[in-house]
Amino acid sequence: MELKVTTLDGAAAGTIQLADDVFGLEVRQDILHRMVRYQQLKAMSGTHDVKNRSEGVRTGKKFKKQKGGGARHGDRKAPQFRGGGRAFGPTPRSHAIDLPKKVRALALKHALSSKVKSGSLIVIDNVSQTIGKTAALRTTFGKLEWLNALIIDGAVVDQNFALAARNIPHIDVLPVQGINVVSILKRDKLVLTKAALEALEARFA
Repeated sequence: MELKVTTLDGAAAGTIQLADDVFGLEVRQDILHRMVRYQQLKAMSGTHDVKNRSEGVRTGKKFKKQKGGGARHGDRKAPQFRGGGRAFGPTPRSHAIDLPKKVRALALKHALSSKVKSGSLIVIDNVSQTIGKTAALRTTFGKLEWLNALIIDGAVVDQNFALAARNIPHIDVLPVQGINVVSILKRDKLVLTKAALEALEARFA
């Protein structure tokens, strides 16, 4: 599969060959759904917590006689009393689920293929900037119609480009090792540098 390469100025910069086994798959929504759920659950903090019966601050003394009138309660920490502990309340835990490594790799391939299929994958030669000016880069993105995009650079993102792009709404910039399914599907366009493409193809080789 062949794709045109452009520059940040919108000029043509040749073509590049994409691997069909990475960018040319028939998209499977079920695999993408499993991966999105895996990422979202793994990102949940799971720090929700309430005080249970053993953590209450009320007295633990039996407040009524066992017999002779009154219900047979043990202490005021019971859930039915005001100020008592919560019954079956949430405690800190991990929400993460397991997903095989091969399925995770396949999901990334399907996410990349979905962008190719919809015509939303753009390849540029590089994103190097001489100065990190947000206003200039916003103008460039406007001319290229990159209003909602994920931009993936090589192992190290150009510092001036990262500084200039970080305050532009709906624009995400990541190094290639940070590429993930949720970030790809979240944005309308996926922009890959030639360095990112080489790293991805080496990763799936």
